[in-house]
Amino acid sequence: MDFSGWEKLSLVDFDDNITTTIFMAGCPFRCPFCHNSDLVLHPENAPTIPWETIMAYLRKRRGVLDAVCVSGGEPTLMPDLKQKLSDIKSLGYRVKLDSNGWRPDILKELVSDGLVDYVAMDIKNSPDRYGETIGLPDYDLAAIKESVAFLKSKAIPFEFRTTIIDEYHDEQAMREIGEWIAGADRYYLQRYIDSEHCISHGLHMVPYEKAKRFEEILKEYVPNVRLRSYEEEEKE
Repeated sequence: MDFSGWEKLSLVDFDDNITTTIFMAGCPFRCPFCHNSDLVLHPENAPTIPWETIMAYLRKRRGVLDAVCVSGGEPTLMPDLKQKLSDIKSLGYRVKLDSNGWRPDILKELVSDGLVDYVAMDIKNSPDRYGETIGLPDYDLAAIKESVAFLKSKAIPFEFRTTIIDEYHDEQAMREIGEWIAGADRYYLQRYIDSEHCISHGLHMVPYEKAKRFEEILKEYVPNVRLRSYEEEEKE
């Protein structure tokens, strides 16, 4: 199975690593605020990038790039993901996996086999509002909870992250999320930016002062909570 998107150079996807980011088409969720609507809603129409093209790029840039971020969509949908990550690791790159946590079995296997170095898992909302937030009202959270528990066991360096939306997130939701992920080392609250590529439109970013209040609430549960993509507001 091929990847369908590629950001060849990124300085923000994986800490201080110089990273290339590849995107897989397809996802089981339908988050209204998702900015990869083409990859999520119509994976059958997504472009394909031959794996050898990506590998040739990685071979050529050894010593320049540090890492590969594997994102989506949801990359754990990919049936040959394990082999592709093995190919990447054979070149000496670090690997970051972006995931919504819906396949804890795959996540555990990749970590056990040493094929990922860092995991960024989305926490869409508090458990009570999860289904609403992912566009699947009756979604069973068992798999998500298993992935959260696994990462909290500190089997691998990781972060949790939430794209905060004014229509979906409030102080009560933040407290419930905090209680759920308490013990995690890092949690990021990401600014929502509407774009033409979002699944739905008309949603709103959480204002900076409200986001700062969310941050303070969550610091009661997680030692390292940060806002992401609110840099301009922080300078004012």
